[in-house]
Amino acid sequence: MADRTSSSITIKAAKADIMAVIADLEAYPEWASGIREFTVQETGPDGRALRGRLTFDGGPFSDTVGLAYTWEGDDRVSWELVEKGTVVTGLHGTYALAEAGGATEVTYELAVDVRVPMIGMVKRKGEKRIIDSALKGLQRRVER
Repeated sequence: MADRTSSSITIKAAKADIMAVIADLEAYPEWASGIREFTVQETGPDGRALRGRLTFDGGPFSDTVGLAYTWEGDDRVSWELVEKGTVVTGLHGTYALAEAGGATEVTYELAVDVRVPMIGMVKRKGEKRIIDSALKGLQRRVER
């Protein structure tokens, strides 16, 4: 899973406020298109998810996968696939937050592997669509 796709957006809010929205995984279906359900299975001492199950509907593909999370304060969160789905066989993602002159730059990086053979360019285009949609949804949710 060497190839990753990333994109960034600047949100007019503090890192802590943005990370609070990112950390509320069970609310994702309210603002992240394509996510139908998220269930937190285990939390850490800070109350943030360590493991969870994600059900998504990504156009031609729908699946449920298990994810493990690693949190670095309000600076970064990363997640890895720990339970394959029927379609998704590999997944790694990160949100990285950096202060940007009274706002916060949020960078979302994603790499997804699926059982169905897919040309690299098509796969990256799909990842880019997921990332851009998630970043815009996150911005709307935080700035409302």
